[in-house]
Amino acid sequence: MFDALFSFWLQHAPVLSVLLPVFTAVALLLLGDGEQQVAGGGHGDSRQRWARRLAMASVLLGLVMAVGLVVQASSGELLVYQLGEWPAPFGIVMVLDRLSGLMVLLTYLVAVPVLWYATGGWDARGRHFHALFQFQLMGLCGAFMTGDLFNLFVFFEVLLIASYVLLVHGQGRERFRMGIHYVVLNLAASGLFLIGLAMVYSVTGTLNMADVGLKVAQLTGDDALLAKASALVLLGVFGLKAALVPLYFWLPGTYAAASAPVAALFAIMTKVGVYSIIRTHWVIFGDGAGASALAVADWLLPLALTTSALGVLGALAAHSMSRLVAYLTVSSVGTLLACVGLFTTDTLSAALYYMLHSTIVIAGLFLLVELMASQRGQALDKLRPAVAVREPVLLGLMLLFGAASAAGLPPLPGFLGKLMILESSSGLPAQAWVWTVVLSVGFFTIVGLARAGVVLFWHVQPEPDAAQGNSGSSPKLLSAVWAFMAMTLAMAVLASPIKRYTDDTALQLADTAAYAKAILGLTPGETSTSTRPYDGARQSTPTPKPQAAAEPVAASSTAAPASTPATATAKEASAAESAAPAPAKETR
Repeated sequence: MFDALFSFWLQHAPVLSVLLPVFTAVALLLLGDGEQQVAGGGHGDSRQRWARRLAMASVLLGLVMAVGLVVQASSGELLVYQLGEWPAPFGIVMVLDRLSGLMVLLTYLVAVPVLWYATGGWDARGRHFHALFQFQLMGLCGAFMTGDLFNLFVFFEVLLIASYVLLVHGQGRERFRMGIHYVVLNLAASGLFLIGLAMVYSVTGTLNMADVGLKVAQLTGDDALLAKASALVLLGVFGLKAALVPLYFWLPGTYAAASAPVAALFAIMTKVGVYSIIRTHWVIFGDGAGASALAVADWLLPLALTTSALGVLGALAAHSMSRLVAYLTVSSVGTLLACVGLFTTDTLSAALYYMLHSTIVIAGLFLLVELMASQRGQALDKLRPAVAVREPVLLGLMLLFGAASAAGLPPLPGFLGKLMILESSSGLPAQAWVWTVVLSVGFFTIVGLARAGVVLFWHVQPEPDAAQGNSGSSPKLLSAVWAFMAMTLAMAVLASPIKRYTDDTALQLADTAAYAKAILGLTPGETSTSTRPYDGARQSTPTPKPQAAAEPVAASSTAAPASTPATATAKEASAAESAAPAPAKETR
């Protein structure tokens, strides 16, 4: 029985990571909210308790499945799942490789403690929190697993629609105000995304990532220029999602206005933009893209370094802890994309390690900020003198740990990640710029968080505040932050195997030939003939001449060319698929 279940999961693993949160969300919607005290966050409704149990069971199962995905991907095998059994590039494929498995695992590592924290009361302050949370996970996992650009757009919209509602969860004037900005900007980005996809399709005739990568490499002249323009358009779209300069201004206010568990979950949202930049500009517009190779190389590195610098300056000027952490999110994205923009496998490996660290630390800090704010009366998370927190030693040590991790002090993984970045960028033309920005950002991060700690724990008012909250004492809420701290320590202890995995991930991403062969069964130099760039001319199919009845063999042999190119190629692809035992799997 167990072997049969494991075999079923292994066969459908890429799509099950998307279907699990979908089925859970549908079940939660059918279960309903029950009678909730929206303003006070009621706990007593039985349906609410069952919703919490179902949601937690789902994310725990998702975490187990995500670990299985990473184990499966660590072998170097690309697992391709053809939806509807339509072979690529005719149908949509879900692709499990080392990068997609790593991102799904990171998603659930953040989701489990965040949802546990939310069940402490935040989930009852609005309608359908758990269903929306699951739809968010569906969009995230789908975006990481898809091998099709248009399907990436679809999953972007799914996760964004869920995030629109989660952002205003708990209500409040500031949340609605920032929610309007967030929705408008992302709708504009979605429209620009479609324009970029149309440009890609106009010159390649396909949106399958592997197929696009092969065809872009063969473009010349005006088609190559249009491909470069589409690369820049997609960089703008994904740069907005990732909060890249000059498109980062929406993030600090939005994340600061969101509730603590939502802001913590949003820590992985910016990484969707980073992931998309890596996937498109390494697999499609990488070194092997011919005349369109490295189309964004001149733009990405300077913009990323500027993002990192402006992010830490915003943290220094922040007047609340939530905005400070939001600006640190911007700064970390800049550091990540600077490594990506160097376009070497060593810097990409360092970026992936640092991405794991920064996402976990930022998510934990958002939760910790609310724990401290709940004990400061009317001041909340504002950086101004207020009543002393009731647990100064515990919360102070937790903030010290988070600050050291974010700044990159030894022996924590932030230090290891930045050391990897500095080492991998040594000898490159941009070494001086990268070293200057990375080291300066680390120093100013320490200054900004030290300033915040002084205000929170030393500049206190002696008189008691009757409005002081008591939710910060809950062991359940504290345990969620401790979970993020434990993951941070685990990253330091397991730094060597994690680094080996990220090294292999970077090498696998650079091997576009293996990626194309696993999905399409083709190698560079070969092209699929399933589609063609549309040139506006109508291609007529010649009518075959009728064959004499006395020649049945000749009629049979000459009837095949009458098929359209797409149909003929579909038959050839089907025949090739049946001849090869497993064309969708390729071991490097």
